[in-house]
Amino acid sequence: MSDSLQDASDPRSRLSALALGAIGVVYGDLGTSPLYTMKETFGVHGLPVDEVHVLGVLSLVFWTLMLVVSLKYAGYIMRADNKGEGGIMALTALAQRGVRGRPTVYWLVTMLGLFGAALFFGDGVITPAISVLSAVEGVKVAAPQLDHFIVPITVVILLGLFWIQKRGSGRVGLVFGPIMCLWFVSIAVLGVIQIFEHPYVLKALSPHYALHFFTRVGWPAFFALGSVVLCITGAEALYADMGHFGKKPIRMAWFGFVMPALVLNYFGQGALLLSNGAAVENPFFMLAPQSLLLPFIALATLATVIASQSVISGAYSVAREAIQLGFLPRMQVQHTSAQEKGQVYLPWINRLLLVLTLAVVLGFQSSTNLAAAYGIAVVGTMTIDAMLVMIVFRKLWNWNPLRVAVVGLVFLIVDLAFLTANADKVEHGGWFPLVLGAAMFTVMTTWRRGRELVMSKIRQAGLALEPFIASIVAHPPLRVPGTAVFLTSNAEGVPNALLHNLKHNKVLHERNIILTVETVDTPTVEPEECIEVQSLGDDFYSVFLRFGFAEDMDVPQALAAIKGCGPALDMMDTTFFLSRESIVANDRSGMALWRDKLFAFLQRNAMPATAFFRVPGNRLIELGTQVEI
Repeated sequence: MSDSLQDASDPRSRLSALALGAIGVVYGDLGTSPLYTMKETFGVHGLPVDEVHVLGVLSLVFWTLMLVVSLKYAGYIMRADNKGEGGIMALTALAQRGVRGRPTVYWLVTMLGLFGAALFFGDGVITPAISVLSAVEGVKVAAPQLDHFIVPITVVILLGLFWIQKRGSGRVGLVFGPIMCLWFVSIAVLGVIQIFEHPYVLKALSPHYALHFFTRVGWPAFFALGSVVLCITGAEALYADMGHFGKKPIRMAWFGFVMPALVLNYFGQGALLLSNGAAVENPFFMLAPQSLLLPFIALATLATVIASQSVISGAYSVAREAIQLGFLPRMQVQHTSAQEKGQVYLPWINRLLLVLTLAVVLGFQSSTNLAAAYGIAVVGTMTIDAMLVMIVFRKLWNWNPLRVAVVGLVFLIVDLAFLTANADKVEHGGWFPLVLGAAMFTVMTTWRRGRELVMSKIRQAGLALEPFIASIVAHPPLRVPGTAVFLTSNAEGVPNALLHNLKHNKVLHERNIILTVETVDTPTVEPEECIEVQSLGDDFYSVFLRFGFAEDMDVPQALAAIKGCGPALDMMDTTFFLSRESIVANDRSGMALWRDKLFAFLQRNAMPATAFFRVPGNRLIELGTQVEI
């Protein structure tokens, strides 16, 4: 967050500023869901536009917002913070902590969290496509003859959106809040106008109308849930962005501003449908007076760009956390804000999202076609959130089993109902997020398993460190001035780079540091825990550097602060040695051959460890080694 937010002297002023920021970033996706929810609920399923159906759908929308956003996320899941951070990877790390010592359960929790993260990437592809398409489709209401320009306009907007990502959201973040405030006020006012004309729609606030809807309509009402779920797209952002704004500002913005605006707009659309059945074509834009339609379309487009920005930024954050935790290959991470370390940009992820988003727009052509794909991605992630947080409730918070069962049952009944209602959409586009999620899941599990196999091979072929140092003491080689830092993942074995240096150069440095870099399951590491130094004798030292999954791994900077291994390190007198593995795939051991080849491809294209750890290139010596898996 910006310095202006950090430095506000008045706590109430600071809280208001944070709430404004949350409105601009956290609620972009939720705030633009009225663009398509009512249209898809009635249009796709062909529900008659009469009092029973309209009041039933409105009641479902209202109670979905209450149960999922207000109760589940704002009420419960936001309590499960990992040192203030939220999101699927942070929640997975918490759940893993609760099941340590039970390998099978630990593995299942890890796989569940990875698939949730994979579905989130699918959300990052579909959200920009459906949001911008929905806004631009308002052109059909204003000028039907421009219908064939909708897809090209959407493509141009998306190209611009992904192009500006490298500049970061920090520069435009200050205008996000005011624009979204204008958006919420506008949609609330348009809803209120219709409600004044038809106030009886407020009866749908009672859950009786939702139950009556199911008893009267039957199975069509159940499958209508597949579109009603669109009203909570972006709900997980409350949890994912918690580290940026805090729980209280996010909750304050929801209950005091965002939720009332959304409810008023949905009920206004319902009132319009009851008075004009033809509005089912696009009830959101038909709320606006004809004279204000074009400015309203422009405002909607701005709002959807902001909504897309927030989910794209979320994809960067999740990718960075997955890299730090060892589930994705190393990639370039650029910081786009001097004040907020969480604002990052990953060029490779940006290019991938751009290509996939444009493919989705060109392939699906309309928001109606995309709605089928969107629901499954959203509900899948939410269901996994519910499962993981139940583990946290029981294992970390020590809730009694009955309380966990009651709360968890409420969450899962709602989530599984939405998931089942979306089952019929798989063949109509719902397959896309599942295929994309499966692909991302395969990449993450292959990378993690491949690294484990490589480390196992290196350990098997390596020498024990203590006997090696003893032999050095007994038969000392030539020592040269300076410090050598050997990066290794096996702190108990002799690094291959050290062996190669001794074998080929016949020398050792005066001081030798065996450096192991670890990532822990918390966002940050306390200063007293981030460095561990152990003297091994004869000027050999074992050093552990620990980083949180939300921290940058700046190894030279961390080494400059170490104590207990002689004089402070002078980078101009320090040489870093790294063994770079060349992977050879075979079908005799390890994974399936195709996964071995996939891992070898990922390894070749991963960012070098030295660049990722910010090791200066002019102080580096890399020595290659071949590993068969």
